[in-house]
Amino acid sequence: MLADVHRMGAFAASLRRYLRTDFSEDAVQRRLAETLASRSERLLTLLERGVFARADNPYLQLFRHAGIEMDDARTLVRDEGVEGALLALRDAGVYLTAEELKGRAPIVRGSLVRHYAPEDFDNPLRVEGALAARSGGSSGMPVRVGLGVDDLVEDIGYLRLWIAGRGLRGRPVVMWRSVPPARSGLRSSFRHLRTGLVLEQWWSPRAFGIRHSARDAAALELALAVVRAHGERIVRPRHAPLDDPGPVVEGVAERVRSGRSPVVLATAGAAVRLCRAATERGIEFTDAQVVTGGEPLTTSKGAAITGTGATASCNYQAHEIGRIGFACATPEALDDVHVASGRVAVIEGTHAGHEPRLLFTCLSPTSQRLMLNADIGDNGVLVRRRCGCPAGALGLDLHVHTIRAAAKITTDGTNILYAELLDLVERVLPERFGGGPTDYQLVETEDEGVPRLGVVVSPRVGDVDDQAVVGTVLAAVGSGPAWRDMTQEIWRDGATVRVLRRDPYTTHVGKVHAFHVER
Repeated sequence: MLADVHRMGAFAASLRRYLRTDFSEDAVQRRLAETLASRSERLLTLLERGVFARADNPYLQLFRHAGIEMDDARTLVRDEGVEGALLALRDAGVYLTAEELKGRAPIVRGSLVRHYAPEDFDNPLRVEGALAARSGGSSGMPVRVGLGVDDLVEDIGYLRLWIAGRGLRGRPVVMWRSVPPARSGLRSSFRHLRTGLVLEQWWSPRAFGIRHSARDAAALELALAVVRAHGERIVRPRHAPLDDPGPVVEGVAERVRSGRSPVVLATAGAAVRLCRAATERGIEFTDAQVVTGGEPLTTSKGAAITGTGATASCNYQAHEIGRIGFACATPEALDDVHVASGRVAVIEGTHAGHEPRLLFTCLSPTSQRLMLNADIGDNGVLVRRRCGCPAGALGLDLHVHTIRAAAKITTDGTNILYAELLDLVERVLPERFGGGPTDYQLVETEDEGVPRLGVVVSPRVGDVDDQAVVGTVLAAVGSGPAWRDMTQEIWRDGATVRVLRRDPYTTHVGKVHAFHVER
């Protein structure tokens, strides 16, 4: 309890610090320019203070195994630049797979074998002031993330570039994002106190109140109180479940009718549900800007959104990193984002037998994890181009698009590594309903843009109760601490899990994988 009180106090102090920060246009532009100009110095600080100065740091073991010292790293960065140095380190074995970062697999590099927990990769340079929270994904073990605000100081500058490029300053915001223990809703509330957009409605797809833990409820109330004590307006969330988006539809439509077409913030799946409900009611979202996150913005999702007259775009973030990319105002692809190069570096990894994964290195001391060539389970197309928007004019010419999850299920804003549900497919379902491991498969798919998780059950198993299968999957996702109820509730409310009676998908050589993604 004393630890919680201490964290609450530090969180309140960090929020007050954020609210007192100078966010004038000159100050924001100056900070952006400084971070872009100091990328090499930021990387070297991360290595010197976060890795080589700490004997117990996991990355230090990788450097030692590769025979690379701090002076060698300085030479690499000086001669090859940030991305060139990271490519050389990757080739020397200094990287992390998604499973290693989550503590799901040991680090193995030749004779080096080390086991680490997710907390071993916490960023030792991070300023105190983040509440303990949980990521939007439900995993087989608790994964701590920080509900902090210090990284928003850098974040605001990137988002203002997109807002300027689209001419959106002063537009109202309607948000459909979850309350704590998820971070997205509360952090977006803080963010839009300073972006130049005006948050007018916050709807949460997750119920709150009775089922809230005391800590989550206290975090929400503390945040609202601190902001209001500072003399600023922040809206209180209201509940709108995934299977009943009517209140959100009306909130968006009301602003469109008044000539104040809003910016709509939601996960990609929730945005599709929202726009489909509007289409069924004959409501148009003309000139609204629907900005998604939490899962890939695919072609079918985009079609459902633009069918209402809205414009679709996405941001790119990860709980371990924070801001990775922000929507390009003149996109080349539906999900084209500028990489926020002042705070993160991105290169392609190598992954035998699979598409190259993206590897991320955090250059900012505010990231939750110390990330150095770390795989979070995504792939995408990296390209450098001059786009002509305000971000491009500032020199942010690295873009990424066609962002897809390569090692995790991303459904309704949740992220679950395949490895974390492997036992469900290979043991739990066969023991409960019969058959063997190759008679079951989890399939990530879309139904007219709405994300679904299909549970393939082979006809060889015989008759099964579909609802019992769905219940078993939800129980596996939601078992454990109370915070894991979040994903279970969202999937249950959204009817996300469906049973598919067919043979599992096979590879061209006849292999049956536990997981499959329909393209």
